[in-house]
Amino acid sequence: MNTDKNPQKIKNMFDEISKYYDITNNFISLFSHKRIKYSAIKNLKIKPKSMVLDICCGTGDLTGIISKLIPDAKIIGVDFSQNMLEIAKQKYKKIAFLESDVTNLPFKDNEFDYVTEGFGLRNIENRQKAIKEIYRILKPDGKFLHIDFGIHNFVWKCFDLILPFFIKISKISPDSYKYLIDSKNTFPAPNELIQEFENTDFKLVEVNNYMFGAICAIIFVK
Repeated sequence: MNTDKNPQKIKNMFDEISKYYDITNNFISLFSHKRIKYSAIKNLKIKPKSMVLDICCGTGDLTGIISKLIPDAKIIGVDFSQNMLEIAKQKYKKIAFLESDVTNLPFKDNEFDYVTEGFGLRNIENRQKAIKEIYRILKPDGKFLHIDFGIHNFVWKCFDLILPFFIKISKISPDSYKYLIDSKNTFPAPNELIQEFENTDFKLVEVNNYMFGAICAIIFVK
């Protein structure tokens, strides 16, 4: 299946659905996604006063959790959807948010201790370029946390059944709905994604599964 991930098209789509994004996440995850994100961030064991970058930050869920758990860390949230960032800025007024393309980040080499990303890498057309950028901006021994759909099991398939019910009562376009489903179904399984990162010299630290493996949090180290 060929899923169109033209950057401008994806940017426009997320700008369009931004106002429904948080409620959609709550609905399709049965209000479990924030608990999963909290657990994943805790497992990352971010040290005090660290430099942390949250890429594809969307409306700022992970960014906000990091700020709450490690209040003295220096945190920046990055996304290319201006509308998503506007919501993030309203939710977390003390966090710095920046509009930027994750395949061409405006940061120096070896600048961050940690990089986090949740449900965003599957929306990037040139995934390998994004992975190389993550590697570039991380300090030696810096860690990257990736969260997304995981093992293709029964629970994983249930998301395809839950989302249409929400679409019917929202104003999300059918094209956006189709993309959200296709991007999930065509994204590499965890073992394949791990191989992609290891091909860029990342080393696997640990894998944590949620919802019987339907959601997977993977930690790598540079």
